Amino acid sequence: MARIVDHPPAALWHKEWRACRKMQAMVDTAHFEVHADPHLPSAPSYGFGRCDCARCGPPSQPQRRLFTGLLAGGAALSSLPAWAQQQREGVDVGERSKLAGLVPAEQIESAGAQQYQQMMREAQDQRALAPADHPQVKRLRAIANRIIPQSYGWNPRARQWKWEVNLIGSSQLNAFCMPGGKIAFYYGILEKLKLDDEEVAFIMGHEVAHALREHARERMAKTTATRIGANLLSSVLGLGSLGDAALGMGAQLLTLRFSREDETEADLVGLELSARSGYRPEAGVSLWQKMAEASKGAPPQWASTHPTGPTRIRDIETNIPKVEALYARAEKPQQRFEVAQPLRRRDS
Repeated sequence: MARIVDHPPAALWHKEWRACRKMQAMVDTAHFEVHADPHLPSAPSYGFGRCDCARCGPPSQPQRRLFTGLLAGGAALSSLPAWAQQQREGVDVGERSKLAGLVPAEQIESAGAQQYQQMMREAQDQRALAPADHPQVKRLRAIANRIIPQSYGWNPRARQWKWEVNLIGSSQLNAFCMPGGKIAFYYGILEKLKLDDEEVAFIMGHEVAHALREHARERMAKTTATRIGANLLSSVLGLGSLGDAALGMGAQLLTLRFSREDETEADLVGLELSARSGYRPEAGVSLWQKMAEASKGAPPQWASTHPTGPTRIRDIETNIPKVEALYARAEKPQQRFEVAQPLRRRDS
């Protein structure tokens, strides 16, 4: 793809050109507002700290992610690639779900891209989409450029994804990565928690991990399997009705919630991704300490059904030694960014 570069005019007009560019940047940034609650019908219900496990107990060990019972004929599903079966350095979260194979990856990634673009249009219409020259957009994209190359070993499809990173002007404490590498951060999580680059990298790694481990795809497959019920086994073997069941994925993406097991797994994979990208592993601990402080004893929406802060901190601390060598060898970021500053707000 050709790269578009802005060239200044002749030397006589150079000063005026720079002043014009500076003014345009100010106008673009001024157009961006933070809303208490922008109206984004296409925004997914999942995101950083959200899951559907209000009634479940502590997360189980994520060693084998299999949907038992109806999947007695699971041998018909594809097996893990060879790289996943070999001894590797880093965290151990077991296999990716075989059940995810019931839903075509291409379809869910296409649905995620469409849903993401619609959300960006909704945000832009409300001045809630940060311009490319905003300092925090540059920050997020710089961190993403370090994390994305580390993702390929976790899911070979990630090399083909058309990654995108955007910033939404919402005061909510949230971030997400939709299937296919579509990342969004809400301004509130950057500003209110005063996140440094290391903590941003941990959150981004966590959200990217959901996409790499195909948690949305797995949960859609579980919904499909439940709906098919007794006919599941024959459907797996024949793959007859599963194509029809995969329709309407965009609507499903809006209401998905991740389980505690998904969240624990994303924490650990995110820990490794950020460490391989040159960001301190201990940032996961400081991040959850900040979240505990922000909750003031009453967990907000993004943490109400999650593994508790102390549990997550303990799991992260247990796994830090597994990624210390990766961090030590990683090239460290040459540029550091300022924390997000308060912006003008507008009530919805």
